[in-house]
Amino acid sequence: MAAISASRTRSSASHPAARVRWDKLGRLAMLCVLVALVYLYASAGLHMLSTWHQSRHDSAAVASMEHEHRQLVRQHQQLTAPGTLEAEARQLGMMRQGEQPYVISRLPEN
Repeated sequence: MAAISASRTRSSASHPAARVRWDKLGRLAMLCVLVALVYLYASAGLHMLSTWHQSRHDSAAVASMEHEHRQLVRQHQQLTAPGTLEAEARQLGMMRQGEQPYVISRLPEN
């Protein structure tokens, strides 16, 4: 019987890594879960930051476009006023039908 127990101790001593260390495996699994959670929270935070930055950029673009729209509305109102068309045409040298053009020459120099 002593020979059998001596051979058993020798075989178990030669294979010490055959046992599973459940405590270390559990710690490793918890570490992996923790790393996954940190990654998920970090990626969500970066996405929120990116969205916030994009919204600020879009708000600035909208404000610029609203300003341009107000300017265009004012310009449209000026150009569609009744006297504007006639004033612009006269600056180009045009006249109404039936008007008599006059050319003034020999004016003194200022």
